[in-house]
Amino acid sequence: MKLDQPITPVTYFVSLTETARLAVPGFMLALVLAMAASFVAMSYGGPTMLFALLFGMAFNFLAKDTRCAPGLQLASKSVLRVGVALLGLQLTLGDLAAVGWATGLLVVSGVAITILGGWAIGRLLGLSPALSILSAGAVAICGASAALAIAAVLPRCESRDGNLILVVASVTALSTIAMIFYPPLAHFLGLDGAWAGVFFGATIHDIAQVIGAGYAVSDVAGETAVIVKLIRVACLVPVVVMIGLFFKSERSKSGSDVKTPLLPLFLVGFVILVLVNSTGIIPEAISTGLSDMSRWCLITAVAALGVKTNLREVFAVGSAPLLALVAQTVLLAVFALCGIMLLA
Repeated sequence: MKLDQPITPVTYFVSLTETARLAVPGFMLALVLAMAASFVAMSYGGPTMLFALLFGMAFNFLAKDTRCAPGLQLASKSVLRVGVALLGLQLTLGDLAAVGWATGLLVVSGVAITILGGWAIGRLLGLSPALSILSAGAVAICGASAALAIAAVLPRCESRDGNLILVVASVTALSTIAMIFYPPLAHFLGLDGAWAGVFFGATIHDIAQVIGAGYAVSDVAGETAVIVKLIRVACLVPVVVMIGLFFKSERSKSGSDVKTPLLPLFLVGFVILVLVNSTGIIPEAISTGLSDMSRWCLITAVAALGVKTNLREVFAVGSAPLLALVAQTVLLAVFALCGIMLLA
């Protein structure tokens, strides 16, 4: 469509159809990789996100293919934001009220301490401000999903996608390690089912691993862990907004802040879906289906990011980001355990 051609419903539809046609090859590549990752994870166990990353990296040679590039861009941007918005269907206002003010304060404080302390840890290890806050936010809130949402409001730079992949892969691996070792730790510390659930929900990064750790102890621990985890997910909106404000001047310099709203549309969608879901008017079957769609959107987006990421560039950043993520994870776990000991 020519730039001087007037925009009408017909020309808009033609343009949209052409954009969709160009995006098909790359999007289908990301979707097939997501399906393969999900199949392997269900068949043999392991974190789906990590498999999606690894499978995507294996196809990095297609990243600059003109046939695949538009679809990969669509999957790693628009599809990602749809997935984050649909996370709101996993949360209701009733869930937030169910755990009590003391536990809620502990969880929110843990998020704040981890982001601030984690940012300081990253800076001490020589990481850029953006990578420091990206890793700290991923650890503090909900792992890979938080990393994807936070990255959307960070300044554009050549290393942004590589940093995101590194954080998603590392935080997913750490979440799996926590799922294995935190239940014995809770037993060793004498935590009952409810407090063990609070510990898991307040510290383990990804929701799947939170569920795994919680129900490995007891049903009470599993149910409590999920609710506490959802409180951390609810922190996603204010945290992303504050990070966006913090990096606003850098985004302006990089040209990535043009007409960017204070609250990105995908976070507006997240909030609206939380409020609507809280009313109970959404049938459970539809809510479950859309939650599954959210999961598929996020896995597809991660697969697309994997294709776009050069493994050599990821390793070039050195060991500092991994050390920062480990230190941030330990900081969150220590803070949560200290708070639990005071409240229990």
